Amino acid sequence: METNTPKISLITVTFNSGKTLADTIRSVLSQTYSNYEYIIIDGNSQDDTIDIIKYYSSFFSNKLIWISEKDKGLYDAMNKGIKMATGDIIGILNSDDFFTDNNILGQVALSFKKHPNIHALYGDIHFVNPEKPSKCVRYYSSKIFKRSLMRLGFMPAHPSFYIKKECFNKYGLYKTDYKIAADFEFLLRVIFVHGISTLYLPIDMVTMRTGGSSTSGIKSHIQIMKEHIRACKENNVYTNSFILSLRYFYKIAEIIYTKIKKK
Repeated sequence: METNTPKISLITVTFNSGKTLADTIRSVLSQTYSNYEYIIIDGNSQDDTIDIIKYYSSFFSNKLIWISEKDKGLYDAMNKGIKMATGDIIGILNSDDFFTDNNILGQVALSFKKHPNIHALYGDIHFVNPEKPSKCVRYYSSKIFKRSLMRLGFMPAHPSFYIKKECFNKYGLYKTDYKIAADFEFLLRVIFVHGISTLYLPIDMVTMRTGGSSTSGIKSHIQIMKEHIRACKENNVYTNSFILSLRYFYKIAEIIYTKIKKK
C-alpha cells in the first residue's frame, strides 16, 4: 500500500445495472493505486446485478463493501455510501461509467498529496455511444469552469469530482428530494456558497455512456432547468431560465468540436 497517501472511498450506486456494471467494476480493479475502498450501494436489483457484485467481490481483497436494499432514489443511495465511507477522499463512479485510464485514482491521490490545502479536485470526461463504447460522441472539459459560471448552470464534471469527506461532514450531503440535479445543488453549495478550494486536473478521467438520467431527452433537460433554478434560489444565488439556457450553446460547440477533431 502507498505510504503517506490519502485513502479514497469510491462509491457506485446500482439498480438493475447488470448490462454495464461489470465494465465499471473491472475499471476499478485495473487501478494501479491500492489505498482505496470500493462501496457499492444497490437498490434491491432484480436482474443479475447482485450476481455480478458477488462474482467480482473475491478479486478485491476485502476492499469491496456492498449492500442491497430498497432506497429513496439515487441521491439517498449516494448518501448511504458517503456515511459508510472511511476514506479521506470520496468520489462517485456511476454504474454505467468506467475509468478511462488505470491510473486515475493514483493521479487523484497524488494531487491531494501535492496540494494538501485543496478541498476537492475535478477533471475531464467524455461521452460514448452505449453500443460503441470506444467511440467518443462528446468531450466534456472542466477546464473552463469558474465559480462565477455556476449562475449559468456550469459545474465541474461530477463523475470526475473528488472531495474530502470532511466537507460532507461540514456542509451536508446530497439533497434527496431532487430527481436529477442534486449533484449541481451540492457543488453550488460547497463551491459557490462556501468557497471550498478546488484544483483542475487536465486529464480525461471517466468514460460515460449516453442515456443516463441527465442526458436522456427533452424532459430531463426541462427537469434539470427547474432544479437548477430551485438550487440557486435555495442557496441565494441569482439566476433565471435565460441565463441558465446560455450553457447549451457551449454544449453544442463541444459536440461540433468533437466531431471535427475525429475527422
